[in-house]
Parts: sequence; C-alpha cells; structure tokens
Amino acid sequence: MKNISGDLSIVLAGEAGQGIQVIESIITLLLKRNGYNVFSTSEFMSRVRGGVNSTEIRVSSKSVAGFLERIDILMPLHKGAIDHLKNRITADTVVIGERDNINYENMVDSGFSKIAAEIGNVVLTNTVAAGFICGMFKIDKMMCEDFILGYFSGRDDETIRKNAEAIKRGHEAGSRLAFINIDIYKSEDIKVNLLLSGADAISLGAMAGGCNYVCGYPMSPSTSVLEKMASYSMNCDIIAEQVEDEVGVVNMALGAWYAGARAFVTTSGGGFALMCEGISLCGMIESPFVMHLAQRPGPATGLPTRTEQGDLNLVLYAGHGDFPRIILAPGTIEEGFDLTRRAFNLADKYQVPVFVLTDQFYIDSSYNTPVFETDVFLPEKYIVETERDYKRFAYTNKGISPRGIPGYGTGNVCVDSDEHDEWGYITEDAGVRISMVDKRREKAGFIRNDIIQPRLYGDKKYKTLVICWGSTLNTVTEAVENLGDKTIAVLHFSWIYPFHGNTVEYLKMASDIIIVENNSSAQFAQLILLNTGVSIDKRILKYNGSPFSVEELCREIKKHICYGE
Repeated sequence: MKNISGDLSIVLAGEAGQGIQVIESIITLLLKRNGYNVFSTSEFMSRVRGGVNSTEIRVSSKSVAGFLERIDILMPLHKGAIDHLKNRITADTVVIGERDNINYENMVDSGFSKIAAEIGNVVLTNTVAAGFICGMFKIDKMMCEDFILGYFSGRDDETIRKNAEAIKRGHEAGSRLAFINIDIYKSEDIKVNLLLSGADAISLGAMAGGCNYVCGYPMSPSTSVLEKMASYSMNCDIIAEQVEDEVGVVNMALGAWYAGARAFVTTSGGGFALMCEGISLCGMIESPFVMHLAQRPGPATGLPTRTEQGDLNLVLYAGHGDFPRIILAPGTIEEGFDLTRRAFNLADKYQVPVFVLTDQFYIDSSYNTPVFETDVFLPEKYIVETERDYKRFAYTNKGISPRGIPGYGTGNVCVDSDEHDEWGYITEDAGVRISMVDKRREKAGFIRNDIIQPRLYGDKKYKTLVICWGSTLNTVTEAVENLGDKTIAVLHFSWIYPFHGNTVEYLKMASDIIIVENNSSAQFAQLILLNTGVSIDKRILKYNGSPFSVEELCREIKKHICYGE
C-alpha cells in the first residue's frame, strides 16, 4: 500500500494535440468542487503535432501554487512521455499507463484505450482517464457524470452520452486501485473559491478596469488572453479585433484611446519589438496605454511556448527618447486581476503607457483562490470637456495636461508625433522643446504617489533576504517555507517601475541577499543596482525555458546560505 498524505503531484503527459488539457480542466474543476486545493501548470512543445506536452496537477491539504519536480503519479498517454520525464521519475513514482503503448517495467496497466474502444471511440480515452483520477479520490460518481453532461453541453446527444459512460467506466477503474491510499484534507470553504488561470486573471482585470476595446495579433503565450477577451465581447460592451500585424495593433490602440476608449493590447516579446515606434509615439502624444506582455525566451523566435522573465529591459527602455512609464508584474492570480484593472486608472490618470508583465508559467497556471473584492476599485476617467481655447498639452504644476477627446466639447484636440507646443502644433523652438521634455518627465515624480510597496513574506528580523519579482513568487515562498529557517524572508516586487524608494531600507537590514530570476542576466538585479547602488552578487538564475521548481530553489537557496556561493 502506497500512502500519499498532504500533497500529491499528478503528471499527465501525451502527444501535442492529444487533449491533455481536457483532462486537466475536468479534474481540477471536479477536485475544487469537492473541496480540494488544486494547482495545475502546463508545459508545451513548440509544435502543433508531435513531441510531448505535460501537465502537472497538485492536490494539497494547503493552498499551493508552486511547480514541483516530484511526480507521485505519472499517467503517460504517449510512448515518448517516459523518456521526456525521465529526470523526474523516481522509484516512488507510480506509473499508470497502457502496456500496449508504453514500454515501462514497473507500470500499472490502465486499459484506458480499451475501455474507450468498448464505448465506441478511442477519442474518449481522455474522459476515461479523467474518470479514473476521480475514482482514485473517491469523488461521487453521479457528480462526475452530471459534470460531464454540463461540460459537453452543446454537443450532439451521442457525444454527451458516450462521454458520460466514459467517465463512469474510468471512475469504476480508479475506485478499484487498491494499493494507493490518498489522505488529503479538503474543506467546504474551498468549494466556493474561484479556479482561475493567469490568463483569466489578466482578462478579468482588464474588464474590471473598464476595458472596452482590445486588439492584438496572436502570439504565444499571450494568445489565450486575446481569446478570452474576444469571448467576453460576445456578451459585454467590448470590441475585440485581431489586427494584421503588431505595428497596426499599437497604432489602433492609441487611436482608440484618442477617441475616448479604454484600450488593451496583449502580446509577447517578438510582437512588442515591432511596437516600439508606437510606444514612443505614445510618449510624445501623452496618451494613456495599457499593454499585457506575456514573456517567452528569446532572442527572435526563441522558445515560443516556454517561459522566461527576459523582457524586463525591453519594456523598461523601449521607445526612442525619454518619457515616463509604469511597469507591473503580478505574482499571484489575485494580483494579476488587481494590477491589470489598476493599470487602466494609472494610464488614464498620468497619460503614460502601463505595462503588465507576465510569462508562460503565469499565464498557463491555474489554482483555486478566494473570491476577489470587485467593488472597492472602480474605473476612474480623467477626460475633460474641452472649451474653445483648449490646449491639449497645457503646462501644469504636475506635468499632466487636461485630456480631451474629439467631439466632447468645443475645443480642438490636436496631437502630433513631432515636438509640439501647448496647442499640439509642430515646433522647433528650443525653449518649448525643453519645457515639453521637462513637463513629460515631471509626471514621474507624481506617479510615485501611487507606487505599491514590495511585499515582505516572513519575519521582519530576517538575516537573509530572498528577492523575486513577478511569477516566481509562489514557488519562492514555498521553497523558503520548506527550508524552515525563520531567519530567511522573501521580498517580492509586483510594482517594478518607477522603483520604490524604500527598497534600500529592506536591503540594508539583510546580512545576506539572494535574488531569483528566470533570465540569464539578472535584469531586475541590474535595476536594483541602478536605483539603490546595491549590487546583489548571489543570484539564482534559470533560462532553459522551464520554471523554477520548489525543490530546485530549496537546494539553491540552501547552497548560497551554507557555502556563500
């Protein structure tokens, strides 16, 4: 008998296009509805067909959102899965597969395809596998069947009937798996939690921020946000548009803001590179602008379906000339929602571009989280009704000119990509040029009034400070918690730029500082050095396209503390 207590890691692996995500969505939803804490994250190969994709599903007695190396149960649905995951398979891993397809000595024969064929179609293998896992957890069989009826509603009656039979047969097989005993705490409170992905959080945050126009060009891993926003447009007052290229995307979004819309752009690094001229235009015409950038490894096409935090410098310095900007990077699902909706108010208030940085790991991970507060932060609009003597770029004591839109009032709303005077007309007057540059730069000082402080996790009397930003938060905090050393604290940054002035105080309190980044050059450490003068030499960097694992960070943090490496 194998007893699994407290935390279980299930990994599903199959050929790209085989439907692993179908099993994931069925399982995570059913487990959450039964009161289990769940977390899932997906790994994709850069192929439409061929190769091996995998999904890790964690079921835990406590809330978790970190990636594990450990595999407790592996369900390979493709012959290449074992070799693909061999570095994570141990003697303790239970492998459940089909002997006709998988060559692995110590394996429990699942018979998924045989059951599916008996029902009438081997395509049903995924639903059988989902039912099998539900049976392992002793989830009520009728609940599973009712769920499938809803999940496949809209399909023809025959498809619905066969999938209901498939999950029933799979459930019966999983219930008979007598040598595994799963002991994981569940709670009624978890049943009412939200189960959201990073893509859900960003999309819903944009909706809450008052977004009414979204445009983009499909580019992984940002495409899922564009797809979700497009689906919302079917029932909400949003225009969603797939543009012919990224140059068109940025200019259409700027045009939408000029007309009074609250526009949203979602892209990845290669797409953003094409938008840099438009970003500079945004700085010159002092337009609000909100962009979600889902990072992936570069340069060029790089690893288009993998993860990395490699675009911070790109966003920080994009666009020729000097102009202020705001950069945010959520670490949790709730932060993704909150920061994205906040981005629209910040952009509107300060008339600057606001960038929300995520990555493939964040976008394609899901976990249960308590319901958000949605009524405490409403969209704020700063548009003014213009008068006949309206000056679009009027000098003010904060550097923020009243923003009018065409047709709202009697004034002329003139904007131009050339340097201009207060009215918006082209000028080469040296004095006006200096005044306009100073005016635009002056906003940065007032933006600091809205900065969100970095968040400290752990004892305030720490000796070792582990710094991270963006999506690495949950894995870093779990790793530090597992180390059990109360002298180690984590400092997480979700507001990246402008840099928070109090950061240096956190750094001074530490005897030892370690930074964790999913890139090769420690881009955030460079930003810290630039703003505080503090050089962080102890760096845990990863740039092979994979996210950090909890176990990996435990080893690396411990190594740096013990040996000073």
